[in-house]
Amino acid sequence: MSSETITNIPVHVSMIMDGNGRWAKERGKERVYGHFEGVESVRACVEAALETGVRYLSVFAFSEENWNRPQEEVTALMGLMVKAMAAEMKALDKNGVRFMVLGNRERLGDELNAEIDSCMDMTAHNDALTLIVFLSYSGKWDILQAAKKMTAEMAAHPERAEEIMNMDVNGFDRYLVTAGIPDPDLIVRTSGESRISNYLLWQSAYSEFLFVDTLWPDFRKEEFRKALDSYAKRDRRYGKVK
Repeated sequence: MSSETITNIPVHVSMIMDGNGRWAKERGKERVYGHFEGVESVRACVEAALETGVRYLSVFAFSEENWNRPQEEVTALMGLMVKAMAAEMKALDKNGVRFMVLGNRERLGDELNAEIDSCMDMTAHNDALTLIVFLSYSGKWDILQAAKKMTAEMAAHPERAEEIMNMDVNGFDRYLVTAGIPDPDLIVRTSGESRISNYLLWQSAYSEFLFVDTLWPDFRKEEFRKALDSYAKRDRRYGKVK
């Protein structure tokens, strides 16, 4: 399937990357081995997004709930994040990819946060593709922190209280960590699971969903293009009648 055969390209594609552990277990390896291989799938999806004209690609790398995993695995994952960012940034920058990390960064270590800031600064000027890594993120946390921001703004500016109370849903978007980023048109979850696991609860209100059996380390360019082809065949109504 070539990029020419794909029409109606989504602006924002988001990936719930699932199945790394099972992929490794099937090969008699430790779970972290699957996470390492999963980095290759992220690279392949970035390349496919650039080739097909997707403007935003986001990946759910680590949820707030994932902090409850065994400490050894969490430590290995954080170390992998640092190494992967350092290894990939030159290539991303060369290809015009803007890199962002969104989530509860207060829970991340100093080394990882320093690497994140460095990578975001390096690529801030790029506009071919925005790659967003959701790290230490959950949808409920995002909505809660947005509500806290709104409350704090009302307290600091009581003269604007009526204006804030009368805002519509689009006004609330600016308090979310995704402010300024278009909502995902397509959300893909790998590994055969059919749930969104507390991910982008507000932003996914009208997203198209695709659940595939492929384990994340096996999800490469061909699978990405198939996902775009599936999206192209759908009729998005946004509650309206066509």
